[in-house]
Amino acid sequence: MKKTRHWWERGIVYQIYPRSFMDSNGDGIGDLAGIASMLDYLKWLGVDILWLCPFYPSPMADFGYDVSDFTDVDPVFGTLGDFDRLLAEAHRRDLRVLLDFVPNHTSDRHPWFIEARASRSSRRRDWYIWRDSPAGGGPPNNWLSTFGGSAWEWDRSGQFYLHTYLKKQPDLNWLNPEVRQAMFANMRFWLDRGVDGFRLDALWHIMKDGELRDNPPDPDYRPGGKPYRALQALYCGDRPEIHPLLRRMRRLVDGYGDRLLVGELYLPIDRLVNYYGSVGQPEIHLPTNFHLITTPWRARAVAVTIDRSEAALPPEAWPHFALGNHDRPRLAGRLGEGQARVAAMLLATLRGTPSLYYGDELGMPDVPVPPEEVKDPWEKNCPGRGLGRDPVRSPMPWDDSENAGFSAGRPWLPLVPDWRSRNVAAHQSDPGSLLNLYRRLIVLRRQEPALHSGTYRPIPAGGDFLLFFREAGRRRLLVALNFRSGAGGWRSRGDPAGRILLSTFLDREGERFRGRLELRGNEGVVAELE
Repeated sequence: MKKTRHWWERGIVYQIYPRSFMDSNGDGIGDLAGIASMLDYLKWLGVDILWLCPFYPSPMADFGYDVSDFTDVDPVFGTLGDFDRLLAEAHRRDLRVLLDFVPNHTSDRHPWFIEARASRSSRRRDWYIWRDSPAGGGPPNNWLSTFGGSAWEWDRSGQFYLHTYLKKQPDLNWLNPEVRQAMFANMRFWLDRGVDGFRLDALWHIMKDGELRDNPPDPDYRPGGKPYRALQALYCGDRPEIHPLLRRMRRLVDGYGDRLLVGELYLPIDRLVNYYGSVGQPEIHLPTNFHLITTPWRARAVAVTIDRSEAALPPEAWPHFALGNHDRPRLAGRLGEGQARVAAMLLATLRGTPSLYYGDELGMPDVPVPPEEVKDPWEKNCPGRGLGRDPVRSPMPWDDSENAGFSAGRPWLPLVPDWRSRNVAAHQSDPGSLLNLYRRLIVLRRQEPALHSGTYRPIPAGGDFLLFFREAGRRRLLVALNFRSGAGGWRSRGDPAGRILLSTFLDREGERFRGRLELRGNEGVVAELE
């Protein structure tokens, strides 16, 4: 295995949803100055890389993922000066900053689209994807929008335009060299300001089939699922044409030194790994592996997902696992608080760069949102299907003061119901809290080369136990995780002896074992072997 060379290989990504992290001006919406005020907390927690969801000017049809200007800050989040101060303060604390860059589409209020739809002969018409209605009427093909309904919208200019997401988010035409030039210039704007890289939103969608062929039905689709999954996205995503484009994007970023590209890629593992590129033709540094989010939480199933992911990696590629984000149900809500601790240990001890979603360190569950307070367009477009993401975007609870210390005004979404006890201040003062477990795991990971850069070797295990070694040189660590609520033990040939470095219950440090390692229900341990 290669020697670690890059800062992001040893780092931990912490995702911040700016609307919900910290509000500095009392309007109930988080902002950049609020994030800056909490950098000492993030430094205390031990994370290294801050991924900021979009804060660009936007009509907020999709809360910032509908961008109307890629080179400024929406007033709701502050100013460019606020961003520059945030970046400077983060760098002063040795924290890196990634921006969420949205390459697939713009807002329909972006000046480019306003000009494009003004006339079929507009200079920027071909910056987006337009088609006439076919003979017989209707949209140009059967492609579906992620948010429900057709991916085509009839426009007053006399053609349909493509929108993979909301109709207010028209897709850019990356086949047009002027689009590539303009979007690369937007990336340079932020790189010149000193950002450390980008997380690339919806990356697999940005190139489409030039013939716009119909997508075939998905034979595995079941009624009641997400409507857009009724079709296989064969021609509207993960196209082979994307890889030369990503190689150009990588060369742009590499021109600024050791910067980072992270890719959002909801793809099967064997296709996901293609986005690393190849030797001499690199693409994305860290294509995000989301498969542990959807894998059934059973030890055998999780082990198979990890092993398949490791086996599929190209030479010298570095893994990047996530257990949550702003689009998926909360970790503690999916697994329960007991297994949320086990999941924390798994994430921190796997090989690769882990990604942590804000609030998961507190065990925040999905927060119920009354129908009259729903904000997410996905829920509004597909009512009754439970697709809304508002429950996972609840404001961060900081203390037990009014509005959980998040804002002097009414928060834009409801707080977690038990915020008076589930908050940062309360968990910091509780030595056995989940927050302190995350902090201890991060410290251990940083201290142990076997964890931050060592090899991964699975151990066959029965029952609902997941075990693996992390090794560097002669240092060998055992990670043992109990996926069930009942107690059990592990014995290996040779009667190995060792000492527990950390338990998910934070109470067995230094305990020695020989021959058999006992685990309580919902417990995981990291141990050094003698």
